[in-house]
Amino acid sequence: MLSGDMEKLYPSAKTLVKECVASRIHAKDASLYNFSEQAQACAQEYMGWTDLASNPPFPLEQIQAFADSIIAQGLKTVLLIGQGGSTQAPMTITKYNKPDSSRIAFRTLDSDSPVRMRALLAGIDPRTTLFIISSKSGGTIEPRMALQAVRDIMADKIAPEEMTKHLVAITDPGSDLERIAREEEWAAVFSGETTVGGRFSALSVFGLLPAALVGIDLQEFMKHALDAERQCSEDAIDNPAIVLAAFLYDNYMQGRNKFSFLTQKRGRVLGLWIEQLVAESLGKEGQGILPNIEVDTLLLTEDPGDRSVITYLTKTDLWDERRNFEMSLSYIDPAIPRQNYKINSVEELAEHFVLWEYAIAMCGYLMKVCPFDQPDVASAKAAVLDILRNGQPEPNFTENFIGPINMGDAEVRLSQDFANQSSIAGALRALLGSIEHGDYFALNAFLPFTGEGRREALESIRHGVAEKRGVVSCLEVGPRYLHSTGQLQKGGQNIGVFLILSADELKDIPLNNEAESLGNLAKAQAIGDFETLAERGRRCIHLHLPDNSGVTLRALAVIVNNLLEELEDFVPVEELCE
Repeated sequence: MLSGDMEKLYPSAKTLVKECVASRIHAKDASLYNFSEQAQACAQEYMGWTDLASNPPFPLEQIQAFADSIIAQGLKTVLLIGQGGSTQAPMTITKYNKPDSSRIAFRTLDSDSPVRMRALLAGIDPRTTLFIISSKSGGTIEPRMALQAVRDIMADKIAPEEMTKHLVAITDPGSDLERIAREEEWAAVFSGETTVGGRFSALSVFGLLPAALVGIDLQEFMKHALDAERQCSEDAIDNPAIVLAAFLYDNYMQGRNKFSFLTQKRGRVLGLWIEQLVAESLGKEGQGILPNIEVDTLLLTEDPGDRSVITYLTKTDLWDERRNFEMSLSYIDPAIPRQNYKINSVEELAEHFVLWEYAIAMCGYLMKVCPFDQPDVASAKAAVLDILRNGQPEPNFTENFIGPINMGDAEVRLSQDFANQSSIAGALRALLGSIEHGDYFALNAFLPFTGEGRREALESIRHGVAEKRGVVSCLEVGPRYLHSTGQLQKGGQNIGVFLILSADELKDIPLNNEAESLGNLAKAQAIGDFETLAERGRRCIHLHLPDNSGVTLRALAVIVNNLLEELEDFVPVEELCE
């Protein structure tokens, strides 16, 4: 049973009840979104998610039977290859389940980093591995290129004709992926539901097959989802989805257009799923609510006025860990609006998938934005394909990267706001100095997050900006964020400040078509993201580093944090004259 604090009744909750929004969503009433013909037409096509628990389009017994047969064959590892909504819910379910019990090692590849790919494949025996390629459209470039690279790398360990017996496709009917899988006689093809968009597909076969493979009882899992569906489709003031939607929307209308998501380590993977759902659904037409997965409550000891807080207490058997998290929450300024939730089992994740999907559909109704499309994601994809076809544009300038030791040249691309800068330090100082109260900062990194020192260096930059500039600060993993917060960054309010990072690869992985290599693809995506943001008047810099080593990223972090110190100490002339 869904539970959450209901300390305050927000006004829009009455509106949602009066206008029967919950029951109309459940009935797939697209006229809810009749504020524009385009929004209503989109809703007409993509409301199949509303009753996945009560009316599953793919028989649960078939999914469970296939998963059981895979285990019986002695397979020990599953590698899921995909991007965006096709991987975010599976990653949430399987990672959350891992501490309890998992009968198989489950790994997710949604990166085009050669370093990340090598790390994932290093311990894999293809003869005891199932490779799932998950893509609703069947044409998304990242999983297509990743599959090509995986097949090439595994060719030395397993014959191509044997490899096909270890491949499974999850895709919508009629896609190129389905065609290839059937022509090559893959182990299985699971058809998605065309009326369910990727980020709303957690309770479809895209999420349920991975759940079954790691040992989750699908009948029990979906029983929890069904209970939540009944609660969230009721036109009642205590409907938990109405409570959440009203909390988000009414705070948004008061200028709190961001929320900090706080949870124990285990729950942060749920935060990534929520981040995509909220940002990609609502971040368009100059509107949006930015989710921010925060780890430091000391950044919230004073109410900044532009955000609310959502907390999740997750299951842990360690008293000390629970107490540690609870104590951290005591530092949050009580003036910041806050909503609290808890999850006691992996099965309860299903309830929270339903809760958030219904709540965000309600927010779309209140905000008068279509929650089921992602127009700016498509425009960024088009920019990347153009770069791959026609070549990369020249940078504004190149410069030997930071410090007296020659580590190689870095490429720098600047949006119009910073076009007069001619050095890396100057450009970074101008970027950081442009951050104002109410803005947010995003470090969009097309870099590996594995290996010593890499994530720590990037987190140092993220946290430094949050602490010194007093704004929400996000660390985004490329290319994953392009299918998530990337929509809000381009389509939402123009209050974002962006540092986009990519790097040359010391050991790249070649590809046969479209992109020369995985590293080339990552760089094209970084440049395409920069160009799309810059065209929309966003304050942004793209810095392409000479390498992605931990020491290079630490050197960048030192520069950024030194600049933040300088900016904190800087007093404008007009203030000195007062």
